[in-house]
Amino acid sequence: MSEFVLSHQVLVLNRLWQAVNVVDVRRAFCLLAQDHARVIHEEDETFRVFNTMEWFDFSRESEKDGDDLFIHTVRQKIRLPQIILLTVFDKLPSKELKFTRNNVFERDKHCCQYCGKKFDRKELNLDHVIPRDYGGKTSWENIVCSCVPCNMRKANRLPHEAGMRLIREPSKPKWRPFVSTIVRNPAYKSWRHFLDVAYWNVELDEG
Repeated sequence: MSEFVLSHQVLVLNRLWQAVNVVDVRRAFCLLAQDHARVIHEEDETFRVFNTMEWFDFSRESEKDGDDLFIHTVRQKIRLPQIILLTVFDKLPSKELKFTRNNVFERDKHCCQYCGKKFDRKELNLDHVIPRDYGGKTSWENIVCSCVPCNMRKANRLPHEAGMRLIREPSKPKWRPFVSTIVRNPAYKSWRHFLDVAYWNVELDEG
């Protein structure tokens, strides 16, 4: 099996059909082989559930469809699953969001929080709104994306001392990292229903 094929993404649902993770094909097949998951397949806007052997049989029947999303084994071609359903796990992923550079970029939508322009990541810095020399902490509430020119202009000063203003006050995001990274760009159309549900559940839960 090629590494390219094995790197394809598979959406993972918990036992309550809620989106909880994304894994690669290799991990998905391990879960299926251990009988910890079932394959969910969308067909004519309905969802069918297959155990591992049923999925192998379905793959054999659908080879003639010309679908190129297959892996080749010694005995047969097996269709790549797009969604799997866990048979036991019924929890949601932790809502605790890690404070990382990547998540700050996601929160600020890759925009400088002083001039409002969007930049490539390599053109952005992370700025302490209240400088560390003033007692500012490295936290969600004090770190923002800043372009290089704005960062140099502000230097080691408070925004008002540099004649600058934030376009929005920084705060800890209210989304789950898993949902935020894939809801805008799902790998497959079949994911959309489950990601929409996950997105709106986050909004209702977090308020």
